[in-house]
Amino acid sequence: MGDNRKVIYYTVVFTLATVLLSVILTMLSGLFDEKVDNNKIFEILAPAFQTIVGCFVGVLGGRALGKSGEE
Repeated sequence: MGDNRKVIYYTVVFTLATVLLSVILTMLSGLFDEKVDNNKIFEILAPAFQTIVGCFVGVLGGRALGKSGEE
């Protein structure tokens, strides 16, 4: 894999991991806050969480397909 492709791949993985971690921390802070209705927190953040997990699967799947195509 070329140097540019590695930089892009690592940047994408780092960005997705940061976003996923922030979504999880927000969900946990809302879950343990007595003033917040838990259903509203999950209603708002569940689609974002699913989107980020889907991005991870897409990136890793694309990398796996790219590696098999190079061989």
